Amino acid sequence: MKQNVLSFSKGLIEVGRRTYERGYVASNDGNMSARIGKNRVMITRKGISKGFMKAKDLIIVDMNGRVIRGNAEPSSEVFMHLQIYKERPDVHSVCHAHPPYATGFAVAGRSLDQHVLPEVIISLGTIPLVEYGTPGTADFYKPLLPLISSFDAFLLANHGALTVGKDVFDAYHKMETLEHFAHIAFVATQLGKVTSLQAKQVQTLIEARPKYGIRKNVGAKTAEGKSLLK
Repeated sequence: MKQNVLSFSKGLIEVGRRTYERGYVASNDGNMSARIGKNRVMITRKGISKGFMKAKDLIIVDMNGRVIRGNAEPSSEVFMHLQIYKERPDVHSVCHAHPPYATGFAVAGRSLDQHVLPEVIISLGTIPLVEYGTPGTADFYKPLLPLISSFDAFLLANHGALTVGKDVFDAYHKMETLEHFAHIAFVATQLGKVTSLQAKQVQTLIEARPKYGIRKNVGAKTAEGKSLLK
């Protein structure tokens, strides 16, 4: 168990460092977590820069949010993380950050629902916009719950972005993909034209997911909930 905890803590510390150095968070923004057992979650503590974390800055809680290990309070968004794990048994890590381009779309009230890049369609599909809720409260994550079974990446209105994955690095890499896509979408918009792939081309990419080990139904809907598969 000790070795297992050490491995997860190293992963979260590394992901925190990458998130901070890439400018996806500022100051003490953001939070990350990992499911480390059936009823245990390791999460970043409240009020810590993600770029300078140490093992002591990672708190272990049970599925009710009770601190099992650590001498600090867990992130104020701990209950959002726990609810995601309850809703998605396949998810083993959650990454929440404020990457500038993705957050720009979230502030503008725009989902990333244009299907333009094959790699993004395969890995994430549609990226919906989640309605605003006050951070640190249940209202923050309640609008997410109807969407969590169908998507792995989200824009949080007037707040930031959220990704989930099968492990710490999978969740983080989805955040990288999300921000990279948002940047490209922004540039294309400034150039005056965004060319979307045809529905049949999108369907072909989604159907190819199993050979990449990706759930076929992830993000396989429009932002309005219409299926992209026939």
